[in-house]
Amino acid sequence: MSRNKLIALLLIGSVGVAVGAPEQGFSVPSPNGVVPRSTPNVGDYAVISVESRAVGAVTTLGGTVVPFREVTLSAQLPGRVVYLRGGEGDWFEDKQVLAVLGDEDLLAQRRAAVADAANADFAVQNARVQFSREIYSGRSNRPNTEMGMGVPSMFDQFFTKPMADMSGLSNPYMDRRAEVYGAGTNVEQAQAALARAQARIEELDAKLRDTRSIAPFAGVIEQKFAEVGDTIQPGQPILKVADTRNLQIRVEVPARLMPGLRKGMVIPAKLDVGNARIEARIAQIYPIADTQRHTVTVKLDLTQGSQAGPGMYAEVQIPDVSASSSSLPVVPLSAVVWRGSLPAVFVVGADSRSELRMVRVGERIGNSFSVLSGLNVGERILAAPAPGLADGWGQSGSE
Repeated sequence: MSRNKLIALLLIGSVGVAVGAPEQGFSVPSPNGVVPRSTPNVGDYAVISVESRAVGAVTTLGGTVVPFREVTLSAQLPGRVVYLRGGEGDWFEDKQVLAVLGDEDLLAQRRAAVADAANADFAVQNARVQFSREIYSGRSNRPNTEMGMGVPSMFDQFFTKPMADMSGLSNPYMDRRAEVYGAGTNVEQAQAALARAQARIEELDAKLRDTRSIAPFAGVIEQKFAEVGDTIQPGQPILKVADTRNLQIRVEVPARLMPGLRKGMVIPAKLDVGNARIEARIAQIYPIADTQRHTVTVKLDLTQGSQAGPGMYAEVQIPDVSASSSSLPVVPLSAVVWRGSLPAVFVVGADSRSELRMVRVGERIGNSFSVLSGLNVGERILAAPAPGLADGWGQSGSE
């Protein structure tokens, strides 16, 4: 080799090392013609043997991600919408006003009711005064002013009443008792009228509160059923709100699979977003099965921060305790790499070279996956391959 060719080869090699050093699998020629490996090899990773484990049969069911709480706010009385908090997707805090109906008519009715209550209060005071007067100065003891003053009144007071009492046409005790009872009845009737007026005010206050839809929790507006200016009737929906910070998976489970489920149980699930595999905890099992489909509704809690959203599709793996268990290969979660949506493992052959092999994984068992096909018990695999590891690497010193 000439001197100029040797200098050119050295320059190309130095440039290749500077540019290609950050990338795995990049190799450059050396002056002596040997191609060194700049990437890790199988010897840099832990190699484990695939073991078997008794795994029960599971059934994969499709479900839907739903909010933990979801409420539809409806109108309680007729009116015109004068305010809405926002539109779909807008966030709101707990106890915030989300919608308001016009209340001018109710305010006018309340002012009239307040006036009626004031009149009833005056009537109560007057009845109490008359009752006190009857107690201390009864009408039977007072002159009869209806007959005028002078001789006719004196004749009635000193001759007519005594003669009536003597002849048995009148009973002073019963007359007196009737007069006191009548005055007391007037007081009770006035108090009842006052209570009725106050109840009317409370009724109108309740209706005024119903003109405002208050958020029962912090959440997001899912759907609007009305706009500002719309006239709505009682029972008509206005807004649909939900608490999207806490999500659940709702799934209809066949009744035959219910013996394998219990509240608080953790089962594997897969989200429709990036095929993310997570664990979900059973939060609620409905007590009655659907009479048409013969399924039981089950809700499972998702961890906060998951990639799921309301309405998305999800799959859960329900154990089937009625089926017999089978022995399947199991591999650690760290050993499974994903190429798109396909799982794979690096199998180490007899020549100590790695082979990327696609497998079909089953249910998640703790920190392991069961393997349904593509791998045999006893084969050696990389326990935790690095991201981006390529196929066909060997041990140190192998070509």
